[in-house]
Amino acid sequence: MRVGLGKKNIVWGLDKRRTMWYSSTIIPLSIVMNMGNLLKISEAASLALHTMVYLAANDGRLATTHEIADLLRVSESHLAKVLQRLAKVGLVDSTRGPKGGFCLARSGDDISLLEVYEAIEGPLADTVCLLGEPVCRGEECILGGLLGTVNRQAREYLAGTTLADLTDVYGRTQDEKAQNDNQD
Repeated sequence: MRVGLGKKNIVWGLDKRRTMWYSSTIIPLSIVMNMGNLLKISEAASLALHTMVYLAANDGRLATTHEIADLLRVSESHLAKVLQRLAKVGLVDSTRGPKGGFCLARSGDDISLLEVYEAIEGPLADTVCLLGEPVCRGEECILGGLLGTVNRQAREYLAGTTLADLTDVYGRTQDEKAQNDNQD
Protein backbone atom coordinates (compact mmCIF):
# COMPACT_ATOMS: atom_id res chain seq x y z
CA MET A 1 0.00 0.00 0.00
CA ARG A 2 1.23 3.53 -0.76
CA VAL A 3 -0.12 6.69 0.80
CA GLY A 4 0.94 10.22 -0.16
CA LEU A 5 0.43 13.02 2.30
CA GLY A 6 0.51 16.47 0.75
CA LYS A 7 3.22 17.91 -1.40
CA LYS A 8 5.95 16.21 0.62
CA ASN A 9 5.01 12.56 0.33
CA ILE A 10 5.08 10.35 3.36
CA VAL A 11 5.26 6.93 1.77
CA TRP A 12 4.54 3.83 3.78
CA GLY A 13 3.42 0.28 3.19
CA LEU A 14 2.83 -3.13 4.65
CA ASP A 15 4.62 -6.04 3.00
CA LYS A 16 3.83 -9.79 3.00
CA ARG A 17 5.96 -10.35 6.13
CA ARG A 18 3.65 -7.91 7.98
CA THR A 19 6.46 -5.41 8.25
CA MET A 20 5.75 -1.72 7.92
CA TRP A 21 8.11 0.38 5.88
CA TYR A 22 8.41 4.12 5.87
CA SER A 23 10.74 5.55 3.28
CA SER A 24 13.86 3.47 3.99
CA THR A 25 13.05 2.69 7.64
CA ILE A 26 11.74 -0.80 8.50
CA ILE A 27 9.30 -0.85 11.43
CA PRO A 28 7.81 -4.07 12.91
CA LEU A 29 4.02 -4.29 12.69
CA SER A 30 3.72 -4.49 16.49
CA ILE A 31 5.01 -0.92 16.69
CA VAL A 32 2.82 0.23 13.81
CA MET A 33 -0.27 -1.09 15.58
CA ASN A 34 0.53 1.30 18.45
CA MET A 35 0.89 4.27 16.08
CA GLY A 36 -2.78 5.08 16.61
CA ASN A 37 -1.77 7.90 18.90
CA LEU A 38 0.46 9.34 16.20
CA LEU A 39 -2.33 10.76 14.03
CA LYS A 40 -5.88 9.81 14.81
CA ILE A 41 -8.44 10.44 12.13
CA SER A 42 -11.70 9.11 13.47
CA GLU A 43 -14.74 8.43 11.33
CA ALA A 44 -16.25 11.67 12.66
CA ALA A 45 -13.17 13.68 11.64
CA SER A 46 -13.11 12.01 8.24
CA LEU A 47 -16.80 12.84 7.75
CA ALA A 48 -16.15 16.43 8.78
CA LEU A 49 -13.21 16.81 6.39
CA HIS A 50 -15.06 15.28 3.42
CA THR A 51 -18.25 17.21 4.17
CA MET A 52 -16.44 20.53 4.43
CA VAL A 53 -14.65 19.98 1.11
CA TYR A 54 -17.98 19.04 -0.49
CA LEU A 55 -19.61 22.20 0.88
CA ALA A 56 -16.70 24.28 -0.41
CA ALA A 57 -17.13 22.70 -3.87
CA ASN A 58 -20.80 23.69 -3.82
CA ASP A 59 -19.92 27.35 -3.26
CA GLY A 60 -22.74 28.62 -1.07
CA ARG A 61 -25.45 26.21 -2.25
CA LEU A 62 -27.25 24.59 0.66
CA ALA A 63 -26.61 20.85 0.90
CA THR A 64 -28.87 18.61 2.96
CA THR A 65 -27.69 16.01 5.42
CA HIS A 66 -29.40 13.37 3.26
CA GLU A 67 -27.55 14.52 0.12
CA ILE A 68 -24.14 14.48 1.83
CA ALA A 69 -24.79 11.15 3.58
CA ASP A 70 -25.73 9.58 0.23
CA LEU A 71 -22.60 10.96 -1.41
CA LEU A 72 -20.31 9.71 1.37
CA ARG A 73 -22.32 6.49 1.90
CA VAL A 74 -22.56 7.04 5.64
CA SER A 75 -25.19 7.13 8.35
CA GLU A 76 -27.33 10.24 8.10
CA SER A 77 -27.67 10.43 11.90
CA HIS A 78 -23.89 10.23 12.44
CA LEU A 79 -23.33 12.91 9.82
CA ALA A 80 -26.00 15.09 11.47
CA LYS A 81 -24.07 14.96 14.75
CA VAL A 82 -20.85 15.93 12.97
CA LEU A 83 -22.61 18.82 11.23
CA GLN A 84 -24.03 19.99 14.58
CA ARG A 85 -20.49 20.13 15.98
CA LEU A 86 -19.24 22.04 12.94
CA ALA A 87 -22.12 24.50 13.30
CA LYS A 88 -21.44 24.93 17.01
CA VAL A 89 -17.83 26.01 16.34
CA GLY A 90 -18.93 28.31 13.51
CA LEU A 91 -17.55 26.44 10.51
CA VAL A 92 -20.94 25.83 8.88
CA ASP A 93 -24.24 27.67 8.81
CA SER A 94 -27.47 25.74 8.92
CA THR A 95 -30.86 26.68 7.55
CA ARG A 96 -33.94 24.85 8.80
CA GLY A 97 -36.98 23.93 6.80
CA PRO A 98 -37.88 22.13 3.59
CA LYS A 99 -35.40 24.18 1.56
CA GLY A 100 -32.81 24.13 4.34
CA GLY A 101 -29.39 22.59 4.55
CA PHE A 102 -25.79 23.44 5.34
CA CYS A 103 -23.19 25.71 3.79
CA LEU A 104 -19.80 27.03 4.83
CA ALA A 105 -19.87 29.89 7.32
CA ARG A 106 -16.72 31.37 5.72
CA SER A 107 -14.97 31.10 2.41
CA GLY A 108 -13.24 27.79 1.67
CA ASP A 109 -10.05 29.80 1.20
CA ASP A 110 -10.19 30.77 4.88
CA ILE A 111 -10.71 27.31 6.40
CA SER A 112 -7.79 24.89 6.75
CA LEU A 113 -8.08 21.14 7.13
CA LEU A 114 -6.39 21.54 10.52
CA GLU A 115 -9.19 23.80 11.73
CA VAL A 116 -11.79 21.22 10.67
CA TYR A 117 -9.83 18.33 12.19
CA GLU A 118 -9.38 20.14 15.51
CA ALA A 119 -13.06 21.11 15.62
CA ILE A 120 -13.86 17.40 15.86
CA GLU A 121 -10.80 15.82 17.51
CA GLY A 122 -9.39 18.67 19.58
CA PRO A 123 -5.82 19.93 19.25
CA LEU A 124 -3.51 17.80 17.12
CA ALA A 125 -0.99 16.41 19.60
CA ASP A 126 2.73 16.37 18.93
CA THR A 127 3.49 12.75 19.77
CA VAL A 128 7.12 12.01 20.56
CA CYS A 129 6.71 8.47 21.87
CA LEU A 130 4.40 5.65 20.86
CA LEU A 131 4.20 4.55 24.48
CA GLY A 132 3.04 7.91 25.79
CA GLU A 133 6.19 8.63 27.78
CA PRO A 134 9.72 7.94 26.56
CA VAL A 135 11.04 4.69 28.05
CA CYS A 136 14.16 4.20 25.93
CA ARG A 137 17.34 4.30 27.97
CA GLY A 138 19.35 5.71 25.11
CA GLU A 139 19.63 9.32 24.06
CA GLU A 140 17.30 8.85 21.10
CA CYS A 141 14.09 7.03 20.25
CA ILE A 142 14.52 3.67 18.52
CA LEU A 143 12.52 5.13 15.63
CA GLY A 144 14.88 8.06 15.25
CA GLY A 145 13.12 11.17 14.04
CA LEU A 146 10.25 9.28 12.38
CA LEU A 147 7.56 10.39 14.83
CA GLY A 148 8.62 14.01 14.76
CA THR A 149 8.81 13.96 10.95
CA VAL A 150 5.37 12.40 10.54
CA ASN A 151 3.83 14.81 13.05
CA ARG A 152 5.45 17.83 11.42
CA GLN A 153 4.44 16.80 7.90
CA ALA A 154 0.87 16.00 8.96
CA ARG A 155 0.51 19.33 10.77
CA GLU A 156 2.07 21.27 7.86
CA TYR A 157 -0.23 19.57 5.35
CA LEU A 158 -3.41 20.06 7.40
CA ALA A 159 -2.55 23.67 8.29
CA GLY A 160 -1.37 24.57 4.78
CA THR A 161 -4.27 23.03 2.87
CA THR A 162 -7.54 24.92 2.62
CA LEU A 163 -10.92 23.56 1.63
CA ALA A 164 -10.69 25.57 -1.59
CA ASP A 165 -7.49 23.70 -2.49
CA LEU A 166 -9.46 20.44 -2.63
CA THR A 167 -12.78 21.35 -4.25
CA ASP A 168 -11.94 19.45 -7.43
CA VAL A 169 -12.08 16.20 -5.42
CA TYR A 170 -15.84 16.13 -5.92
CA GLY A 171 -15.73 17.26 -9.55
CA ARG A 172 -18.52 19.42 -10.79
CA THR A 173 -21.07 20.62 -8.27
CA GLN A 174 -24.70 19.53 -8.46
CA ASP A 175 -25.67 22.97 -9.83
CA GLU A 176 -23.11 22.69 -12.64
CA LYS A 177 -24.40 19.20 -13.51
CA ALA A 178 -27.99 20.46 -13.61
CA GLN A 179 -27.02 23.40 -15.84
CA ASN A 180 -25.16 21.13 -18.24
CA ASP A 181 -28.07 18.65 -18.31
CA ASN A 182 -30.49 21.49 -19.11
CA GLN A 183 -28.27 22.67 -21.97
CA ASP A 184 -28.17 19.23 -23.59
